[in-house]
Amino acid sequence: MNWKLFADLAELAGDKHVSVDVDGDATVEDALEALLADRPALEERVLEDGELRTQINVLRNGTNVQTREEGLETELEADDELALFPPVSGG
Repeated sequence: MNWKLFADLAELAGDKHVSVDVDGDATVEDALEALLADRPALEERVLEDGELRTQINVLRNGTNVQTREEGLETELEADDELALFPPVSGG
């Protein structure tokens, strides 16, 4: 499964693109756990008390899984692309 990481998440992971191995019937949560196991520097930034921080956005094929799908329980397909975004602010 391929992840795209943005902003400080890419810096913490050491790369903007990270591939992780997950089973064929994996969920977004499984892929996130594999990502955090592979890049442990991300965990404190992405999780709070073991749960996904509310300001972190997880996208599957460009769609926010928290608002448009079944959250972290969203089932994955082999060609899915996942993205992890920190909060975005600007002016």
